[in-house]
Amino acid sequence: MAEIVVIGGGVAGLCGSLLLARDGHRVRVLERDPAPPPGSPEDAWASWERRGVNQFRLLHYFLPRFRQTLEAELPDLITALDADGALRTNPLLEMPAEFSGGIRPDDDRFTAITGRRPVIEAAIAGVVAAEPGIEVLRGTAVQGLLTGEPELPGVPHVVGVVTDAGEELRADLVVDMSGRRSALPRWLTDLGARPPDEEVADCGFVYYGRHYRSRDGSLPFAFGPPLQPYDSVSLLTLPADNGTWSVALITSAKDPVLRAARDVATWERIIKSYPLVAHWIEGEPMTEIDTVAKIEDRTRRFWRDGFPVATGLVAAADAWACTNPSVGRGASIGLLHAVALRDLLRDVPIQPGVALAEEWEARTAAIPAPLVDDTLAFDRHRLAEIDAQIAGVPYETEDPGWQLGEALRTAAAKDPDLVRAYASIASLLERGVDVLSKPGIAERAIELASDEPAPGPTRAELVSLVSAS
Repeated sequence: MAEIVVIGGGVAGLCGSLLLARDGHRVRVLERDPAPPPGSPEDAWASWERRGVNQFRLLHYFLPRFRQTLEAELPDLITALDADGALRTNPLLEMPAEFSGGIRPDDDRFTAITGRRPVIEAAIAGVVAAEPGIEVLRGTAVQGLLTGEPELPGVPHVVGVVTDAGEELRADLVVDMSGRRSALPRWLTDLGARPPDEEVADCGFVYYGRHYRSRDGSLPFAFGPPLQPYDSVSLLTLPADNGTWSVALITSAKDPVLRAARDVATWERIIKSYPLVAHWIEGEPMTEIDTVAKIEDRTRRFWRDGFPVATGLVAAADAWACTNPSVGRGASIGLLHAVALRDLLRDVPIQPGVALAEEWEARTAAIPAPLVDDTLAFDRHRLAEIDAQIAGVPYETEDPGWQLGEALRTAAAKDPDLVRAYASIASLLERGVDVLSKPGIAERAIELASDEPAPGPTRAELVSLVSAS
């Protein structure tokens, strides 16, 4: 049994803490935001303050891979989510048989359990609060790291943290799961350690989103996947808990025309011009237009030149790597990373030296890193395509991964096997490279691929529409 400090009480930090505590470790979760979750889903949405999470009330979706992993590792969280009204949704079961080819025995793998972020996090926090072996300290921010005797010159050995109140909390292992705003590089350089190798870029997208509520408990019908690309924009429609959902318009931050979408009337006029999505804004609005930009794509490596930057410390989930949220992969990748950490501590003892850090680097590279790489590649291609569409020129690339992925996306509705192949990738159940290497999938996708755009305005028509409003 080890004493472990987990920095960050978001979804990944809470799930990771449960996994570790149920393996016999004593866990303290340090969460900088002071307010505990309120007692009901609606109170969580309306009044829970989480200033440390800038996307707390923005659009969220929890993929089938998230549900699948919870069912395997933390099934009582599924029970708690169901009790708080989380939505179970499965596009294959809801799809007309002419597209799906009828229900197949394993189609339940595409079931997601999802909801608004405050509702999902509150339900998980309720389970964590009752768990023996976990102490959650809300309103406790970390200011720095404690170090002990190093095993290697120039490689600090972390033995705990210092809080904003000056309290020293010692631990056998410190786990940073503090999310996108993680200050870990600064804490390391304050110790004289080398900073991690870091690749950071503004993901380049801007989001204009709004939440809705159903007047009768029903949800809009989905004519296609949640994320749909159009000429110079993408539209995102996400069903959520307790008869709620959200809609977002996504474009490049370089698009000055669509900055007018901050205005409710203009935003509604735009959404209504897309026939497959227009009915999604017929519910009761719950918010004005929430605008988000300057979200980073970031990856960090804590192993440099054959050595870790520190021992006694690991970074996981968004504190290690974070990506564009429109594809909804962050929670699933963070949960998989947390499971990998739990499994690591079963195999490698927590003790001074580099063994734990070295194996964590290897498992991170093997499990979540390929999923992050896939997401970043998609982001870069889609953003470049949007910028080309704004400029009125074709998007050209020699990347076969993007070309095959686009062929599969446009062909999916024409073949029951292809729709499941596409859903497997979108659900994060399989990687695109693995799906497209299966016999016949790539060939059939190329055969059925289409250049016909989804119904909606051209770029010129969209600019005219915005100007008229």
